Amino acid sequence: MIRVLIADDHPVVRAGLRAVLETEPDLLVVGAAGTAQEALERADEADVVLMDLRFGPGMSGAEATARITARGSAVKVLVLTTYDTDADILTAIEAGATGYLLKDTPPEELAAAVRTAAAGRSALAPTVAARLMDRVRTPTEALSLREIEVLGLVAAGLSNERIARALHLSQATVKSHLVHVYAKLGVDSRTAAVAVATSRGLIER
Repeated sequence: MIRVLIADDHPVVRAGLRAVLETEPDLLVVGAAGTAQEALERADEADVVLMDLRFGPGMSGAEATARITARGSAVKVLVLTTYDTDADILTAIEAGATGYLLKDTPPEELAAAVRTAAAGRSALAPTVAARLMDRVRTPTEALSLREIEVLGLVAAGLSNERIARALHLSQATVKSHLVHVYAKLGVDSRTAAVAVATSRGLIER
């Protein structure tokens, strides 16, 4: 029996996931957490934590994932979210998530992914797998996680000075990241960089 903990801040989503998973004879939903902090505290009750990425104020799903996997326990984290930007995907994978699914995943594929994650194998949504493969095939064109972070703050309207403070970097380093971003995206301005990155799904719309 595979024990599953559902972590999502929306009660309707938690109820829906529980209903789907409880129809599977080999899956047991041991609980549901409404915050990432609660998921962290209850993770050891499960074999697989089904983790959303966004929980509003407080700890994020990626941070909880990193803390869970840092313990060195056998608990696996399977991300289930609506967000599919490169920034979200890379952050989750770097945090130690075993898999990454989107919330439009069919029920049977979700159940199969939970089994796959429990066995210690990667479970990736097709679009996510394609994104990661593209990064492997064209590494010189792919933005690094830090470059995506900087560009995301540019999109939010922050100046280089405020970006530097937010990310604990020097302004020179921020400028260097932006130079690399412009080169990789084939643009020559902040506005164009944000527009291209948004159209490619690198940062949120």
